[in-house]
Formats: sequence, C-alpha cells, structure tokens
Amino acid sequence: MSFKNQIVVITGGARGIGKGLVEAFAKENAEVYFLDMDFEKGNKLESELNDKGYRVHFKLVDITKELNLIEVMDKIPRIDILCSNCGIFPQKKIIEMNLEEWENVQKVNVTSTFLITKYAIQKMMRTKYGRIILTSSITGPVTGYPGWSHYGASKSALLGFMRSACLEVAKYGITINAVMPGNILTEGLIQQGNDYINTMKKSVPVGFLGDVSDIANGVMFFAKKESRYITGQTLIIDGGQILPESLEALA
Repeated sequence: MSFKNQIVVITGGARGIGKGLVEAFAKENAEVYFLDMDFEKGNKLESELNDKGYRVHFKLVDITKELNLIEVMDKIPRIDILCSNCGIFPQKKIIEMNLEEWENVQKVNVTSTFLITKYAIQKMMRTKYGRIILTSSITGPVTGYPGWSHYGASKSALLGFMRSACLEVAKYGITINAVMPGNILTEGLIQQGNDYINTMKKSVPVGFLGDVSDIANGVMFFAKKESRYITGQTLIIDGGQILPESLEALA
C-alpha cells in the first residue's frame, strides 16, 4: 500500500508502537508529523528517517496541554490520517494508587485523544476526508491484569469515545476505528521484566510476542482510502491471546 501525498499525524511517535507507525508510514511514502515529549528520541528518529530520504517532522509537545497542541496543529497544513497512539501504563494496584496517579493515566491516555481528535477533525472537515485510528488495548475492553485498573479503564474509554465520535464525523468522509494490541515487544513491555515476558509468551497461541510492525499493518489497513466503509470498528491484534479458556488449551 502507498500513502503518497498524504499527511499523517502520529502521537507518542518517539518510541514503541508509535515509532513503528512513524517508520511504517514514512516507508509507504507519506509525509509524517509525529508528536512526543521525548526530545532526544524524537530528534534522533527524525534525523535517521530523513537521512534515508523520507519526509518526517518531529514536534515536541505535551498534547494534554491544549494551547501547546493548538500551536503545533496550526503549523500542520493538512491532516489526512491521525494515529492517536499516546499512552502510558504504570503498574500499581488500586489500594496503593492515589487520585493523582489515576487521573494522570486518564489525562495522558484519554484526554489527549479527545484533544488531538478535536483539532484533527477541524482540518479534516474542511477537506471532507480523514482516517483516524486509535490505539486501544485488549487490557480493559476484553481482559484484565492486576495493577492496570487505571490503564484498562482508559483503554475502554477510548472505544466508547470512538463509537460516538465516528457518528459525528461520518458525513464528512471521516472514519474512526481502533486497534487493540495484545502483548507487543516494545521498550515498555521489556521494562516489565523477563518473568512477565516469558509468562506472556506461554499465553499466546502463536508462540511469540508481536512486534510494532504487526500493529502498523493493522493501522494502515484502517488508514487506506479503500477502507471508506469501515468506521467505529475494532481490530484485535494479539496472536490469539484472548482465545484460550486456560493454559491447558495450549498444551
């Protein structure tokens, strides 16, 4: 697939799944703007990809701060595709969690999606075209894990947001869909430790953890012009993790 002459905006693009999205869209000839708070990683990725001849622009911004986001969005001439990918997943059990920690996860994972979507659709409505893809998760909407109640709640909220938002913009040629990754081998997952990684591998029927390219392929499917008749839908990308009733089913 090719996204030549299309402008893609990706949040949380300096690392993990977001980085994979930046690289994937750049290689498919899109012009990519990626937003992140990591100055060092963002600049490094921008330089590496532009040195290879791709068109990539890094924007340093905290997208939970509306005025900062508006300033950046005003400098982007048009948005054809938005990948709202920004997210954090600190692990803490409810009894140990304070209100500030709960609210911070909701702000980064949910409020940022509301804000970036709001200002993206303003541009898309003018051109009567747009593809918006949210990065949700199997954790929350389908599964649970101790210590991630705040994360699970935020990822479930994204799907509720999507199903109403897509109705508001459908008449403008804008679709909104979501991918729901399982365990993807990113920096964040590696930080959970080898014991966690090995346990997760055993729970995945295909026998291995996915990488960022597996998510990028799903996102690009929703981002295609040909996906015009798909909106308000989700795609689980988890190697079959949610299917077994128990580990005995994988024996």
